[in-house]
Amino acid sequence: MAATATLRDEAETLLRALAGEHARLREDQWRAIEALCDDDAGGRRVLLVQRTGFGKSAVYFTATSLLRRRGAGPTVIVSPLLALMRNQIEAAERAGVRARTINSANPEDWDAIAEAIAEDAVDVLLISPERLNNPAFRDYQLPKLAAGCGMLVVDEAHCISDWGHDFRPDYRRIATFIEDLPDSVPVLATTATANARVSDDIAEQLDKRDSATLVLRGSLDRESLRLSVVDMPDNAHRLAWLDERLPRMDGSGIIYTLTVAAAEEVSDYLSSRGHTVASYTGRTDNAERLAREEELLGNRLKALVATSALGMGFDKPDLGFVVHLGAPSSPVAYYQQIGRAGRARDRAEVVLLPGSEDRAIWDYFGSLSFPAEEAVRRTLDVLAAEGRALSTAALETRVDLRRTRLEMMLKVLDVDGAVHRVKGGWESTGQTWDYDAERYAKVEAARKHEQRRMLAYEATDACRLEFLRRELDDAEAVPCGRCDNCTGTRTEAGVSAEAAAGAAAALSKPGVPFEPKRMWPTGLQAIGIDLKGKIPVDSGAEAGRALARLSDIGWGGPLRELLSDGADREVPEDVFKAVVQVLASWDWAQRPAAVVSMGSLSRPRLVDGLAERLARLGRMEYLGSLGRASDTGSGAHRANSAQRLQQVLHAFTVDFPVPASSVLLVDDVRDSGWSMTVAAMRLREAGAAAVYPLALALQA
Repeated sequence: MAATATLRDEAETLLRALAGEHARLREDQWRAIEALCDDDAGGRRVLLVQRTGFGKSAVYFTATSLLRRRGAGPTVIVSPLLALMRNQIEAAERAGVRARTINSANPEDWDAIAEAIAEDAVDVLLISPERLNNPAFRDYQLPKLAAGCGMLVVDEAHCISDWGHDFRPDYRRIATFIEDLPDSVPVLATTATANARVSDDIAEQLDKRDSATLVLRGSLDRESLRLSVVDMPDNAHRLAWLDERLPRMDGSGIIYTLTVAAAEEVSDYLSSRGHTVASYTGRTDNAERLAREEELLGNRLKALVATSALGMGFDKPDLGFVVHLGAPSSPVAYYQQIGRAGRARDRAEVVLLPGSEDRAIWDYFGSLSFPAEEAVRRTLDVLAAEGRALSTAALETRVDLRRTRLEMMLKVLDVDGAVHRVKGGWESTGQTWDYDAERYAKVEAARKHEQRRMLAYEATDACRLEFLRRELDDAEAVPCGRCDNCTGTRTEAGVSAEAAAGAAAALSKPGVPFEPKRMWPTGLQAIGIDLKGKIPVDSGAEAGRALARLSDIGWGGPLRELLSDGADREVPEDVFKAVVQVLASWDWAQRPAAVVSMGSLSRPRLVDGLAERLARLGRMEYLGSLGRASDTGSGAHRANSAQRLQQVLHAFTVDFPVPASSVLLVDDVRDSGWSMTVAAMRLREAGAAAVYPLALALQA
C-alpha cells in the first residue's frame, strides 16, 4: 500500500506540471497509470474509453515520466493526424517531456531524431500509422523501436477496428508491432468513440496472450452540450438558417458538411454574406489547413466549414458550437464530431440540419468499402504472375479498382500477409489468403444498422444525448435535461423571406468548370496501349462546364433525381434553362459553331434531345451523335483511369463531316473524364478546331 501511495503522489505531482496546480487525477486516470507503471503488473494492456476532454493524454504523459524515471525506454505513440501530433508535442513540452515526431511532413528530421533516440534524449516518439509500413522505417527503425520501447500508446484506437466508423488499415499493423514487443512493455490504447463491439475487437488485438486487457469505460456525458435537430424544407432554407443564425451563436465553431463540394459551396456563400468563415477539407493544402486552424483557435474566424478532415486531433476547448449541414452516417461518428465543442465552456450549441441527400451520400461512401472477392483475387493473381514488385499505378492498369480503393485493399492484404510493401511497390508473398466474406458482410450490415440508428436519432422524441450515449454502450446513460426534447424548447427554424430568397438564388446559380485531362494514365503499355505522357494540345479538349456536381447542395438534388433511376427522359425545363445560363456565362475563346452529342448508351433521348435543343436555341449546327462501336463501351463501367480508357479508347466514331470550327460536346454525367477525352480526340482528328465539353453533372 505504501508503494502504491508513493506512486500516486508522484503521478499527481507530474500531472500538476502538465495541467496546473489544481489538477488531480480522476479515478480511471489513476487506475490506468497504476496498471501501466506498477512493477508487479508486468506489461499490462489497458484500453481507456473516455469522452473527449477526459484527459487521456495526461495518462500517457504522466505514465511516460514515471516509467522513464525507472529506466524505461521512450514511449512510442501511434497517432493518426498531424494536427493531433502538434497538440501532443506542445502538451508534452509543457510537462517537461521531450517529444519528437516522425511523419510524412518532416523526412529531413528523421536521421537527427534517430540519433537522439539512440542517445536516450527522446522521451516520447510520435509516429503516424502509415510509418509502420514504410519499407525503410519498417525494416530498419521499427525493430530498434520495438526492442527499446518503454511503453506503446495507440491513440484514437477505434481506427484499429473495421467495426468502427473510421477504420484505417494501417492501424491493423499495430497488432504486429505489439507481438514484437517484450512481454514486459505496457500498452495503452485510448479512444472516445468505441461501443462494446469495437472495444472487444481492440482489446483482442492489443493482447494475444492469456492475460485480459484492462478496459476502463467512463461516462460519456457532456454537461455543456445543448443538442437539437432542426428540420428544414430544403437546402436554401438550411443555408439561410446558417446565414441568419451564425452571428447569434456564441463564440466560434465548426460547420460540418458531408462532402468537399458542399463545404466549399457553403463557405463561399457565407463569405459572400460577410461572415468570417473558411473551408477545410481533404482538398485543402496542408499549409492552408494549418493557417485556418490557427485562425479558428485565435477566434479570427467565426467558423470553419469542414468535412470530417477536421476531426481527430483538433483541440479548441472553448469551441462554442458545432452545426452539421447533413448527418454523418453513424451516431458514433456524430458523437465524436460534436465532442469538439464545449470542453471548457458551460454551454455549447450542437445543431443537426439533416438533408434529403444524406442517404445518397452515405450509399456513395459505402460503395468504397472492401472490394468483392473477384477484384482481390485478380490483384493477387497479377502480383503472383509478375514475380516482382509492381507499383500501385502499374497494378491499376490490370485491376479494375480506383486508386484509393486499390491502395486500401493492398494495405489490408499486407496486414493479412498476402502481399508485402517494398521499395517500388507491392509484391506477392505466396501465402494462402482467405476472403472472409462472412465478416465483410457483417461489417456492411453493421454500417447499414448505424445508418438506420442515425435516422432514428433525428426522429426520436426522447433525450438526444442519452440516445447517443446508449449507442456507445454507456451504462450510465440517463436523460440530459438539456437537449431540445428534454426541455421542450425547439431551436428556431424560421428564416426571413429575404434570406431564403438570397440563399435560393445562390444555390440556383448554375455552372461548375472542370479541367480537361492533360496526361495519359501511367503503365498503359502493359495493357497494349501505346500512349504515354502528355496528351497533345491538338488532340485534347478545352476546359469544360457542368451544371453542377451531383454532391452539390444546390442543383445537385434535382440532377440526382433526374439521373438516379436510370430512366431516359427529356431534360426538364428548369434544368434546360439552367444549362442555357451556363452557356451564356461561358467565356469562350471561340464560340462553338456546332453541337455534337456523346452517343449515350443509357440515356440517348436525354443527351441527344439536350444537344439538339441547345443547337436550335444557340443557332448552332447540330452535327449528330457520335457512333459507338458495337464491341466496346458496353458492360460494366470500369472504375479506374487505365481500365476506363482501355474500355472507351475505340468506342467512338465520327460518322458525319466536322467543320473546322469549335464544337460543343454534350453528355449527361462526367465521371472519370476519359469518355469525353477520347470523344474530343476523335472530333479533333475529324477536323474540329476546338472541343468544349458540357455535362449536366459531375460525379465528383
